[in-house]
Amino acid sequence: MRARASVLTSVVVLALATGPLSVPASASVPASPSAVPATLSGTATGPDGRALAAAIAGLPDADATAALVRVGGTEGTWRGSTGVHDLVSGRNADADARFRAGSTTKVVTAAVVLHLAAEGRVDLDEPVQRYLPDLLNRSFKPVTVRQLLNHTSGIQAGDGFGDSFEDAYAHRFDTLTPQDVVASAVAKGPEFCPGTQQNYLNINYTILGLLIEKVTGHSYASEATSRVLRPAGMRDTYFPGTNPRIHGPHNHGYQAVRRADGTTEFVDVTDWNQADRRAAGDMISTTADLERLIVTLFRGRIVPEPQLAEMFTVPADIKGATMGAGLERFEYDGTVYWVKSGARYGYSTAIAATRDLSRTLVYSVNATDAKGTSTNPVARQIVLAALQREE
Repeated sequence: MRARASVLTSVVVLALATGPLSVPASASVPASPSAVPATLSGTATGPDGRALAAAIAGLPDADATAALVRVGGTEGTWRGSTGVHDLVSGRNADADARFRAGSTTKVVTAAVVLHLAAEGRVDLDEPVQRYLPDLLNRSFKPVTVRQLLNHTSGIQAGDGFGDSFEDAYAHRFDTLTPQDVVASAVAKGPEFCPGTQQNYLNINYTILGLLIEKVTGHSYASEATSRVLRPAGMRDTYFPGTNPRIHGPHNHGYQAVRRADGTTEFVDVTDWNQADRRAAGDMISTTADLERLIVTLFRGRIVPEPQLAEMFTVPADIKGATMGAGLERFEYDGTVYWVKSGARYGYSTAIAATRDLSRTLVYSVNATDAKGTSTNPVARQIVLAALQREE
């Protein structure tokens, strides 16, 4: 259950290296319906509406079946959606659809922990062993709560139902608890001495979810809802637990699977039990709600200073470190963005914003290889278009 580094960061790096994109024609998908019209407003330095519209044009294709995009901030706004609700009906994608938000859940989890720290109920410099004394065995040195937040704990990845899509798909309705995941990680022993390296892994936030429950005596979902979702006005966001369905309006997710004869089948992966992810990636949300999360969080309305500063603090003594608590620092064309991406089968998501909220980005792409090692071309085009300034 090793999570990938930020998709948003790798998107830009890869795009700059590879140059102009071409859409592959390796699979057959229904013709795209007319894109839902987007709106553009703002100053001359605002989002480039033409580039953004072009970035999501032509869906569905071999790489994605739908895309929902919101670009905002003080410089201007843009909204767009395209693609299909599902490949069977071919009807237009729902612009307000819910989707599996993947590891953007970690932003919420970090906010809950920091909120508890502001209340004095959690000390970021104390070892997690103080709060969960039976969690780690004696092979582990003290791991502080801060080291879990910024992925410098040295705890190895936990195990899932398998490494391949086929293995995972066969168990998509089965339940793997966070406790099971943590136990498998602990059995491997530490990967490195805490605080000496940074390695982005789900296990850190899986453990933080257990810490939240131990400290508060309530479920992770209830604490995240009361401390983050409600203050942010995220009315369409929830945590499904063991329920494999997405409730409310949603567009279907698909995984491209190569058949023995060389053709490609698009397997519907919309229904899936994600209970093992919980605080690391179980959230279901919308682009509008994730935009609300960014804005309210960055304005200090959820986590007060100085705890909020933890989200924008990258360990200075670790070479190559880019991540703070729940967010990753990325600099592009002289501008610093704070980002978080997430991916579950069928769904690829990212949020990004400048610290002053002059530019924000949220997208959800129904990627047909969301958990693949290469960057989704549609997501790549969205990011590059969103970072452009209209001349």
